[in-house]
Amino acid sequence: MSQTLSKPEKTTTQYTVIWEKLPDDFKLPDDPVENIDQPLLAAALREALELAGFILASMLIASNFGLCAKVNDKTVVKAPDWVFVPSVLPAELGEVRRSYTRNAEGEVPAVVMEFLSDTDGSEYSNKPTYPYGKWRFYERILQVPIYVIFEPKSGVLEVYRLSDSGDYELQEPDVNRRFWIESMGLSLGVWEGKKSQRTGYWLRWWDENGNLLLWGAERVEQERQRADEERQRADRLMAYLRSQGIDPDSI
Repeated sequence: MSQTLSKPEKTTTQYTVIWEKLPDDFKLPDDPVENIDQPLLAAALREALELAGFILASMLIASNFGLCAKVNDKTVVKAPDWVFVPSVLPAELGEVRRSYTRNAEGEVPAVVMEFLSDTDGSEYSNKPTYPYGKWRFYERILQVPIYVIFEPKSGVLEVYRLSDSGDYELQEPDVNRRFWIESMGLSLGVWEGKKSQRTGYWLRWWDENGNLLLWGAERVEQERQRADEERQRADRLMAYLRSQGIDPDSI
């Protein structure tokens, strides 16, 4: 897929950021999911990781989940379509995690993803004032190392890495059109096909050896094919033994 660079212009606005957990009575935004593709794409990413044994209890992997910061005395919450935090502090007994604040609750999110929709392109917004654009919030305030923007209809995938200067820089894919995510030890790329009654482009994971992390249905089909191959080998062996005048049942 060709890359479409839409990186916003730099600004030099400074912020005073306080990392404190949201109070229990804070009302989180209740924005509806923009389209049916977004939850399917997010669930597919998690499913492959879970079946591969990648997910640990210390991690946070969520979709449409609030990431928070208090910036210039105002609480800001953005809910990316998918987020990965390598290590978080355990939730208190009986607590349901409603949001996440870096430093106060664990590490900096390592990866955030946004799936483009037919709206105003807010995924590229560098708005420097409250409530801040998504790009600005992830890059300058949260300082998330990897920002992924995916356009499901066209299959265009953009991966941005936070540079030493604090700016997002567009990454080039490898020869297989995939992007290595160091913090996960996995590559991210685009796959075309059908899952969950949706046919189109999907984001998929590959391990360091180039093996695709399979979904549940794919694992079932793989096992069925393996069983069929074993049965065929057994049938050929029995046929060969009979051709040699040997009764397989007597062995």
